[in-house]
Amino acid sequence: MDKNPASQGLPFRKMHGLGNDFVVLDTRTHALMLTPKSARAIADRRTGVGCDQIMIIEPARNGGDAYLAIRNSDGGVVESCGNGSRCVADVLLKETGKDKLTLETLAGPIIASRAPGGLISIDMGPAREAWNEIPLAEAADTLHLKIGEGPLQDPVGVNVGNPHAVFFVPDAEAINLTAVGPKIEHHPLFPQRTNVEAVQVVDRTHLRMRVWERGAGITLACGTGACATLVAAVRRGLTERKAIVTVDGGDLEIEWRADGRVIMTGPVAETFVGTIDRSLLA
Repeated sequence: MDKNPASQGLPFRKMHGLGNDFVVLDTRTHALMLTPKSARAIADRRTGVGCDQIMIIEPARNGGDAYLAIRNSDGGVVESCGNGSRCVADVLLKETGKDKLTLETLAGPIIASRAPGGLISIDMGPAREAWNEIPLAEAADTLHLKIGEGPLQDPVGVNVGNPHAVFFVPDAEAINLTAVGPKIEHHPLFPQRTNVEAVQVVDRTHLRMRVWERGAGITLACGTGACATLVAAVRRGLTERKAIVTVDGGDLEIEWRADGRVIMTGPVAETFVGTIDRSLLA
């Protein structure tokens, strides 16, 4: 009889950060080859577990506490995910008893730490503003990209571990992201596609953001999107360097420090744990 629990099923945690939800898999002791098809099956909200992204904890590769591989609900690989990283950090901080740890990602290392009130802070690293760092298909002024779709025009291009096009609008609630989001995501200016944010400036310390995530569609929250939103607002002279970004799921506190690094702080929650039948991965 096989006593290896991984052969009977795949254990997982269902977690979320302000409604941006994740399936968290720990493969530090049992390697997992997750194909795009398998990822889509897990992420399916009718026949799988359902999630915006799949967060896969792997053994560290370069001296960090763990490596974090990320898949979108469409099966595609993601460089970075702020809310998902906060969820994984919460798991590992509890496991290790540490107050701070390093998560290795495809976009580079990020530092996670505990914050007051049970919140988790993530140092997302430096924001990137150059056209070839986002990346764009050609040289362009990233402060005023000459693209748009319907009411979304004149975005700011930012990379906070992944590409973003941040559009400032009078009323974020009025934007039909389902209609315009996919067109901008696949705009030829973005060879790796892009996340799309519709942002309303409430005041100099408060922004309202709605998001169309690359490979996931409309989500209740997007951590890297909130970070990109503040960076874009500061670059346009619209806000201070620290502000609350209100997403559909709640509030994130974002700070773009003078040294260029972006800090995101917010809540995490574990919804349930379970086991995925191996047939779903076949």
